[in-house]
Amino acid sequence: MKSKQEVLDSIIAQGMLPLFFYADAQVSVEITRTLYKAGVRVFEYTNRGAAALDNFKQLKELQQNEMPDLHLGIGTIKSADEADAFINAGADFLVSPIVNPEVAKMAHDRNMLWIPGCMTPTEIYTAQCNDAALIKLFPANILGPSFLSSIKELFRDQLFMPTGGVEMEAENIATWFKAGVCAVGMGSKLISKQVLEGKQYDQLYTDTQKALELVQTSR
Repeated sequence: MKSKQEVLDSIIAQGMLPLFFYADAQVSVEITRTLYKAGVRVFEYTNRGAAALDNFKQLKELQQNEMPDLHLGIGTIKSADEADAFINAGADFLVSPIVNPEVAKMAHDRNMLWIPGCMTPTEIYTAQCNDAALIKLFPANILGPSFLSSIKELFRDQLFMPTGGVEMEAENIATWFKAGVCAVGMGSKLISKQVLEGKQYDQLYTDTQKALELVQTSR
């Protein structure tokens, strides 16, 4: 397990957190290999299907055997039971679509990074009260960069990352960074249904390198 600060530093340095789930374990492995080959050193597998835990265990084995410098997190963690299962499977950090204090405590007790999803100032404050070093603005396409610009002064020094609808476009990414985020979450706009179903690994490799470059030039 990687430390909270180590994972946080990696997300900030990378400036982008790729995330996906796919039921086929071998495809999930190849997607992970492709992301890593393209330069990704921290990413989130999402708990979005019945195969998620078994697939994650295979990704953890891949990480240990081929990519020891990869930070492998699990997303869509809503309950303490889910958190416990994936912590035992070796998750390096936890990402949630909600603020659950029980999940926060489990992460805190293990010095793990916990990234809760927030949509309102009250949720942001509650997340802060539960030791959230990084907060996910979710869904980002509904909130928009102007939301963060409007509330950021209320939460000085808090780190934010939008997820859900961040576009693979320089203008969109630059607008988010200008609003004050430290990184952007990239899901289906990067790892699309077409890429997954068509096993378009070369396309993903090219798109991932492009996304990393867009982030670096947009800061």
